[in-house]
Amino acid sequence: MSDRFYTSTSITTDRATLEGPEAHHLSHVMRAAVGQRVTLFDGGGAEFDAVVEKVGRSTVELQIVARREVDRELPFPLTVGVALPKGDRQKWLVEKLTELGVSELVPLITERGVAQPTAAAIERLQRTVVEACKQCGRNRLTQIAKPQAWVAWVAAAAKDKDARRLIAHPGGTSLSRIDLEAPQPTHIAIGPEGGFTEAEITAARAAGWELIDLGPRTLRVETAAIVLVGATAL
Repeated sequence: MSDRFYTSTSITTDRATLEGPEAHHLSHVMRAAVGQRVTLFDGGGAEFDAVVEKVGRSTVELQIVARREVDRELPFPLTVGVALPKGDRQKWLVEKLTELGVSELVPLITERGVAQPTAAAIERLQRTVVEACKQCGRNRLTQIAKPQAWVAWVAAAAKDKDARRLIAHPGGTSLSRIDLEAPQPTHIAIGPEGGFTEAEITAARAAGWELIDLGPRTLRVETAAIVLVGATAL
């Protein structure tokens, strides 16, 4: 999968042009030469066999030689709302959630949140999604949503009547007792390092969310997310 490259421009003809970080990676890191074959994807679900035609200073031009529909997605939409952890842990979290097939990641604004989901942070996370998709073979990107306030998000998600709505929270139903076998649209919520406040949990309960206990040990944000998403997606 190392020769996979992403283009944000939909591929609709027999030509494609890589720009920005992807062009730099192909031309300067991979030392691409005319005639080299690579795989492209544009986030639409397909992947494309392509041949390098021209290597410029900041662009790489390619000819498309084949198109394939390759579905490596989960059989249901999986949305994760999470109060982002600090620093590099954000990147690790997004990388792993992308690998697990999460459809959408919603940065949550909570009372005890420790990291503000700024525009610059969201942009960095979007680049992490691209890199993770290149590595794991996904042809659709995990979408990074605009930051949302907790109460507004849990209420909006409750309108999806056919979806599971699960919150990682001590004292809830044991994860081992939850039936996750049948594919079903799912919303998962992960709180900040200090946990959700009682008021936040009360708002979620009122909106029909189910509390899930992940065991007796205190897990970091990213660990809790991987455990609950993994149990749902695998």
